[in-house]
Amino acid sequence: MSTVENILAFNAQFVENRDYEQYRTTKFPDKKIAIVTCMDARLTELLPKALNLRNGDAKIIKNAGAIVTQPFGNIMRSILVAVYELGAEEVLVIGHHECGMTGLNSELVIQHMLERNISQETIRTLNNSGMHLERWLTGFDNVQESVERSVGIIKNHPLLPPGTPVHGMIIHPTTGKLDVVVDGYKQEVTA
Repeated sequence: MSTVENILAFNAQFVENRDYEQYRTTKFPDKKIAIVTCMDARLTELLPKALNLRNGDAKIIKNAGAIVTQPFGNIMRSILVAVYELGAEEVLVIGHHECGMTGLNSELVIQHMLERNISQETIRTLNNSGMHLERWLTGFDNVQESVERSVGIIKNHPLLPPGTPVHGMIIHPTTGKLDVVVDGYKQEVTA
């Protein structure tokens, strides 16, 4: 069986057995928080458990590195929707140690693309169109600085309601230990 066939077979049993009932909730986050975090597979179950979150407690927005790179990108739009339409009152940016975005080598990523049959012409065309793949595929050198930068972009966003607490944290991907980088109740952050 393929991966998708296994998923679908399990899903059929999940629905038939009504296992979904224990996860029923509304679209509004019970703890009124939105979390921006990394898509790292180690955090899938660890992060909610380490934060004492149950299904329905938070809006969790994931991407590579828990990075907010631009004030008018998809991540910021999701945060604003969570705040204005879904009842989130606080935002947490949670990066993690040992992140794959730390020291990401954009040239190596592009080399891997070429090895997987993306043409050099496609790469050249994107770069010539103003895409700047090398910059777009860049990670960060320091997770704390990355979290602080993302918190600053969110906190200083012209559409975020004034006074919205925006916190920055780093989680350990093995133990789940949280370290506060920015206390959104106390600090004013500038980007």
